[in-house]
Amino acid sequence: MNNHFYAMLSRMKNIYRWGLMRNTKQENLSEHSLEVAFIAHALAVIHNKRCGGNVDPYKIAVTAMFHDTTEIITGDMPTPIKYYNPEIRTVYKQIETIASERLISMLPDDMREDFKELYAPDEETVKFIKAADKISALIKCTEELNMGNREFSTAEKSTKAAIKKLNLPEADIFLKEFMASFSLPLDEQNNK
Repeated sequence: MNNHFYAMLSRMKNIYRWGLMRNTKQENLSEHSLEVAFIAHALAVIHNKRCGGNVDPYKIAVTAMFHDTTEIITGDMPTPIKYYNPEIRTVYKQIETIASERLISMLPDDMREDFKELYAPDEETVKFIKAADKISALIKCTEELNMGNREFSTAEKSTKAAIKKLNLPEADIFLKEFMASFSLPLDEQNNK
């Protein structure tokens, strides 16, 4: 029997984010998911090393890799629409659940249980992934603004506010220690 799960995941590279915005460089879902996984891992490490926590950074990173895979089925709904009102958000959550169940059904029976947790993570994992997702959006805004694309100026402000509203010390530490580098050219990033 053919199992289509990984072939479906490979389609993430065909789904572009920021569909309502003019982009100097398109960002696809694969790129975004990997960046979110990198950042979520960093947030978990910061949590353990500096905030007295004890989480599994690898579990959080892998879960982050899968955080938007349902968009293969649903598409990338723009944030202003997704969060327009509670009813839309609730319905969209239901659609995401159906999409995750559909993806899991594409796995062999003996693998399905191992993937269910990726699509229904615990609250602590979710908070790191949510923060990483917002930080990834801020990085995109920064990159676009660095290219002179003012289209992202409002998104940058609202994304910074959303990160602050999370009240997550790990995210604050990441922004303080790593974010400025995203505005630097390669030669300056490469200098010690």
